[in-house]
Amino acid sequence: MSTNHQTVPVSLGDRSYDILIGDGLLARAGELVKPHLKRPHTVIVTDENVARNHLAALQAALSGAGVASDAIVLPPGEKSKGFGTLAELCDKLLAAGVERRDTIIAFGGGVIGDLAGFAAAILRRGVNFIQIPTSLLAQVDSSVGGKTGINSPHGKNLIGAFHQPQLVLADLGLLKTLPRRELAAGYAEVAKYGLLGDRGFFDWLDGNLGRILAGDLAAIAEAVAVSCRAKARIVAEDETETGVRALLNLGHTFGHALEAATGYSQRLLHGESVAIGMVQAFRFSERLGLCAPQLATRVAGHLRAAGLPVHTRDIPGDLPPPIGLLDLMRQDKKAVAGKLTFILVRGIGEAFIAKDVPDADVLAFLEEDKNRP
Repeated sequence: MSTNHQTVPVSLGDRSYDILIGDGLLARAGELVKPHLKRPHTVIVTDENVARNHLAALQAALSGAGVASDAIVLPPGEKSKGFGTLAELCDKLLAAGVERRDTIIAFGGGVIGDLAGFAAAILRRGVNFIQIPTSLLAQVDSSVGGKTGINSPHGKNLIGAFHQPQLVLADLGLLKTLPRRELAAGYAEVAKYGLLGDRGFFDWLDGNLGRILAGDLAAIAEAVAVSCRAKARIVAEDETETGVRALLNLGHTFGHALEAATGYSQRLLHGESVAIGMVQAFRFSERLGLCAPQLATRVAGHLRAAGLPVHTRDIPGDLPPPIGLLDLMRQDKKAVAGKLTFILVRGIGEAFIAKDVPDADVLAFLEEDKNRP
């Protein structure tokens, strides 16, 4: 077990916190979490898969530091991000005696982090929480920045709140138990940081993809740290997504529509939808004459090499027609007065916010992209 870790600060005044990144942090969770607790007791929110592999280790680490813990174990998967599970979770947290000054621990991937974080935001009008993300996607994206929420049949993450954690512990060792598909899905969010604002990082990823997918901890640590630093800078500048933070949604307007169309199911994981959506963002930018041709081909090749889908035809089963996907996009959180906002690109590492994108252009692109060879 390593005791070394990197620290990435998220600077938000009196709500600032650190992201700790390293191998072996779970075994040190007690000493790292305890200073943030008002009393030596916490409630862990996790899912069945994470509980089976890691809950005993977390509770032992807490106990070793004199911290008692209860655990609430929920079903895994995106289907849990709804009102039903949220209500169940809040009831269980109250039954466990969670008070306003207490801290809960979100121990899982993006679903658990979003769900537990939202419960923390609304329970007793706000209790503290700590993120211990167990997936690559959660470590580089969803655990950082305070976005919490649940899905609606109308769209992804449409009900939620901004509620910052007190601490994020990203134990890279936890990634060793991830299925390859989940690791690849998380990698899409890593690649996103290069594609939206750091060409040098994307070039580095191009040269180190094999090491990352093979589980090389040094390469993974670099990828996670660079990603977290990028997100921390943007969140510090625009916490509630009124401006530059929208850039973090590169690929998400397309991708969230695809997730809704597939019923938030195992047909399409969130990171997979982002991969397809990013390729579509590059292709759409090419179609609009905003960037050089063939950039989307390079992006698609990189993501394909990571084991990710890059086209809607890669999704099992039928999808709605382009007009149906456009209707789902209209529920995007970035839409203003019914007008769509997209994150488009002028090049790799050169994303920008495009407002009032005409529906006709989007529909024509979706028709064209559907039939792309």
